[in-house]
Amino acid sequence: MDKLINLLKTHGPMTGKELHQKTAMDVFNLWKSCNQNADIVTKNFGTRYLRLDRNVDGFARLSPSIIREFYNYTVISLKSQAEMALSKAEELHRHIIAVSQNKFALALETMEKNIASQPEPEEIKEKVCFIIAGDVAYEMAHLEPRPEFSTGQFVNGSDLDIVIIYKDLPERLISELDASIYRWKYYLLANPSYKEEIDYCLKDISKVEKQLAFEDFESMVASKVLDEGKFLCGSFQLFTEIKKMVAERGIPEKLASLTEKATMQREKARMELLASNDAINDKELRQLFYTTDEKEEFF
Repeated sequence: MDKLINLLKTHGPMTGKELHQKTAMDVFNLWKSCNQNADIVTKNFGTRYLRLDRNVDGFARLSPSIIREFYNYTVISLKSQAEMALSKAEELHRHIIAVSQNKFALALETMEKNIASQPEPEEIKEKVCFIIAGDVAYEMAHLEPRPEFSTGQFVNGSDLDIVIIYKDLPERLISELDASIYRWKYYLLANPSYKEEIDYCLKDISKVEKQLAFEDFESMVASKVLDEGKFLCGSFQLFTEIKKMVAERGIPEKLASLTEKATMQREKARMELLASNDAINDKELRQLFYTTDEKEEFF
């Protein structure tokens, strides 16, 4: 414990990641030590939001996970360094907002170029809506290198989660649009200047209507994505129609209930972990503490 105090005295406020690199402690024990020492304070920044996870009872958990929040979105300091810690947390928060905005801008530029390259771009603008979701929508995007799901290649942090919804679009244009987006996906992934991943889903408005029934895991994920999603480009009229459908089906209220449940579950898990003397043996607690494969599937 004295080692942590001395490190903070010497180096000032640090993120969980920075402190972990300097101590080489087991990350669970480091997290516990920082949260149980009366002389150490932690300052979280960023946004906690609902993530649906098949491996959690009731599917609802909060993101970032407990350890990822500690590692990347928490500043640890001594009480006497509170002002410096707040300043550092605010600076880091501004950084993740800037990263999110840059990724949003890249997604917008890519999809607008994609639209312009279509055989009938005006029809795409009229009948197709491009929505961005995930980390970027919550302004929680990061640049931590991570392996892309299908190839294993490392990409620059958060992917670009894009949902493309069409209405009354001819099949020939749907096929061309899908092929074109896939080409852009490969280009951004393979180009060393980008190393960005587009995770996208292309679907008809009729499928959206069915998914808003919120009856199973897949439809719950689809509904959450549409609720959190922000307009990127294409038809704003269709975007407005989709958001109206989401509201009429009571999706925001259903998600708010799940978020409340996940928040209580998170705090309960946190208290149990702090009180334990052993490694995390409970499967449910491990799922809430450790960073898992947080790839969000689109349906």
